[in-house]
Amino acid sequence: MASSGNDKIPTRHSKILILGATGGTGRLIVKDALARGYDVTVLVRSAEKGRDLGGVKLVIGDARDETVMREALRGRDAVVSALGTPASPFREVTLLSSATRRLVDAMKSEGVTRLVAITGMGAGNSVGHGGFLFDTLIFPLLLRHVYADKNRQEAIIKESGLDWVLVRPVILNNKPGRGTVRALDDLSGFHGGNIAREDVARFVVDQVEGEAWLRRSPLITW
Repeated sequence: MASSGNDKIPTRHSKILILGATGGTGRLIVKDALARGYDVTVLVRSAEKGRDLGGVKLVIGDARDETVMREALRGRDAVVSALGTPASPFREVTLLSSATRRLVDAMKSEGVTRLVAITGMGAGNSVGHGGFLFDTLIFPLLLRHVYADKNRQEAIIKESGLDWVLVRPVILNNKPGRGTVRALDDLSGFHGGNIAREDVARFVVDQVEGEAWLRRSPLITW
């Protein structure tokens, strides 16, 4: 059982960059990070996208542009990536891996070493643990191309030499958080689950300072 309280005080990594901050989970990560006292920069595609993200520094641009990424990273201590992409039944997906490649290169250039990235249940060795409906219908029909790119994204991060944590949440919901999660790396006998975005956000922000899951890929569930 992993606590996901928001009572930690930022220490080594007090200035963070958040990618994917306008998504459902990303917004909660921003909220949680600000509540803990982090100095937050977010990279968004347009000022319109980030207009309601109060208390943060906005950098406008494409996450696949290394110049923009380096600007966003300047002066930061750590990165949280909540980048996502819609289901794509027919078309190849490359956004996650291409943006992550630019991110890793920029982090090395700017001397930023801590990276916490959300991928999902179905990436890496968590494939086949989503339960009958997810594994036999949703994954192959809607998410096959998305997860092929998530796997490329994970490989780039694992080979980066950075201090990384890959967080693989199960199916997300918008229910109130419970304040705790189960974080698993042994998936023997595990088949499916769900979790509140709020609890995912807390766990992800925990990893900015945490050491327990460093260079590991926990699946998180209730």
